[in-house]
Amino acid sequence: MRPGAGLMHPCCVSLRWLTAFLDFPAGTFERGVDFWREATGCGLSSFRGADGEFATLLPLSGDAYLRVQRVRQGPGGCHLDLHVDSAATSLDDMAARAAGLGARVRRRADGGLIIADSPGGFTFCLVRWHGESVVPGPLIAADGAASRVDTLCLDVPPELFDQECSFWSALTGWRTGPAPVPGYTYLSEPPGIAMAVRLLLQRLDSAPAEQPVRAHVDFGCTERRDTLGRHLALGSRIIAEPGYWTVLADPTGREYCLVNRVLTR
Repeated sequence: MRPGAGLMHPCCVSLRWLTAFLDFPAGTFERGVDFWREATGCGLSSFRGADGEFATLLPLSGDAYLRVQRVRQGPGGCHLDLHVDSAATSLDDMAARAAGLGARVRRRADGGLIIADSPGGFTFCLVRWHGESVVPGPLIAADGAASRVDTLCLDVPPELFDQECSFWSALTGWRTGPAPVPGYTYLSEPPGIAMAVRLLLQRLDSAPAEQPVRAHVDFGCTERRDTLGRHLALGSRIIAEPGYWTVLADPTGREYCLVNRVLTR
């Protein structure tokens, strides 16, 4: 039986929310935060952390699911927080499950935070769930175009793709299914549990040797061309338009996509 098929796995009800982190090098942090506030229509929490390196993008409605972080090393990118319902599963048990599936547990921090890497090297954190359940509505622009960051896409080197699909399905207990475009696989959360951001895995055509799994976010858009004009006005530039989506880079060089989508959540 493939991972996620058949009876609901206990992890289905243990994972109750996902938070996507946008990680910026120190020199681009302020500019990046300003752009993403405008692009998402969110407010901004106070900065926190030992060096004021974290903040939350606050939606106009619903529960927060996007955060920004200034990183000390590396080019930045994205990582993922998995919010675990401690009434169903402890963080330690979830970390042990991840390790048994091939993850590398890197650190246990104070306050209930476990940092790990997937078998392909994508960083994720296990954190406690605090009741988040309401998916925010989209940003409605003056022209009526609606958009919302609704997907975290893992960009997977071809030789790691099957392993990463199996890992994330087994860890979450969620079913995998093919996306409309070949080379993409979705993870579908179980009925009755709302997630503000879905997980999508993309098989890259090629990747440099030893490149780890990376990620980018997608905006679902009801009117992609109108949303594109707004993003260009905010300082983004077009990288590619391969189909019914547009690949952009924000003013700091971070790539993301605008995708034609009916926004139902």
